[in-house]
Amino acid sequence: MTAPSTNDIEFRSVAKRYGSVTAVSDINLAVPKGAFVALLGPSGGGKTTCLRMIGGFEQPSEGTVLINGREMNGVPPYRRPVNMVFQHYALFPHFNVEQNVAYGLRQMRPKLEAAEIARRAKEALEMVRLGGFEKRRVHEMSGGQQQRVALARAIVNKPSVLLLDEPLAALDKKLRTAMQFELQTLQRELGITFVLVTHDQEEALSMSDLVCVMNAGRIVQMARPQEIYDHPADLFVADFVGKTNRLSATLEADGTTLRLADGTALARVGKAASPSGAVTVALRPEAIELVRQPSGGNGQIAGTVTHRIFLGSTAEYQIKVDGLGDFLVTADHRSMQESDLVEPGERVVLKFDPGKMHVFPA
Repeated sequence: MTAPSTNDIEFRSVAKRYGSVTAVSDINLAVPKGAFVALLGPSGGGKTTCLRMIGGFEQPSEGTVLINGREMNGVPPYRRPVNMVFQHYALFPHFNVEQNVAYGLRQMRPKLEAAEIARRAKEALEMVRLGGFEKRRVHEMSGGQQQRVALARAIVNKPSVLLLDEPLAALDKKLRTAMQFELQTLQRELGITFVLVTHDQEEALSMSDLVCVMNAGRIVQMARPQEIYDHPADLFVADFVGKTNRLSATLEADGTTLRLADGTALARVGKAASPSGAVTVALRPEAIELVRQPSGGNGQIAGTVTHRIFLGSTAEYQIKVDGLGDFLVTADHRSMQESDLVEPGERVVLKFDPGKMHVFPA
C-alpha cells in the first residue's frame, strides 16, 4: 500500500515549451501540505506557467505534475482539487455576490440542494468577512471587497490547493497591505495550501512560509523568506529580492580578505575561505551605518551624500564614493530628531561589517 504524500504539489522534471520557446525547464518542486508558497520572479520567469500547470490550464511538455500524490497530467481543471483567484477576479457582473460565490456549487454533480448551496455560500462569505453582503451587486463593491468575493468563490468548493495569480496587483498600497494580513489569516483558518504568484518581493517575503525564486524558467532558490533575504543563493537573488549595493572586488589568496576597486582591503573575520579571484560583492543598504566621523577599524569608507529621500521612520541616502561609485544606504530614524538627518553635500563615513557582505563569482 502506497504511503500518503506529505506534499500537496510536486513537479518532477517538468518542462513547458511553446514551439521553440522554453517557458519552464527541468523544474523539480515539492510544496508541503498546508504551506503558503510564493512563486517570485520577474516577468517571463516561468512562475505563471507553473501556476497554470498546477491548475490544469496548461499541460507539461515533459515531466509530471502531482497533486496529493496523484498524477495530474491530462486531467482538466474542473477535475482537479484546486481553485484559482485571478488577477482581475473574473466576477460575473450580472450576478450578485451570493450568485457569484455559489456558481461553482451549482455546477457540481450530483446536484446540491438549494438550501445547502445557500448555507455554504453564506459560510464562505462570513469566512472572508462579507457576511450580510449576499444581495449586493458586484459593481457596488470596492476593489478590496471584490477581491474577497473572488476568494469566497474559490474556497466555497473546499479545494486542497488555492492558486493566487497576483490577486493584489490592482489594489492601492494601503489596501494591499491590509489584504496581505487577510490572506495570511484566511490561509491559517482554512489550513489548505496557498500558492501565490507575484513579482512583488515585499508581498512574497511578508506573506509566505516558503519563497520560490524563479528566473528564466528555472528555480534559483527555494527557502524560508529570511533565508532568501539573508543568504541569497546567487547574485540574481541578492539583486532581485530587496535592495542591494553591488561592488566589483578581488578575493585575495587567504580567502577572507576583499580588495575593492579603490584599493580598500576588508577582512571578512570569521568567514570561511573561498576561492580567490575576481568577485562581485552584494551589501544590503540597511547593513550600512552612516556616521559623520571615522572611528578607525575595518569596514569604513568615506563618501559624499548626493540625494536623500525621507520616508518617515527611515530615510534613504545615495552616497558617492570616489573610485567605487554610488552606495544606497537605508537609515532608521525612528529615535532621531530632524536635525540628525544627514544633508546632501555632507561628507560622511559608511560603516559596516564586511562579514555581512555576500560574495559571488564575478
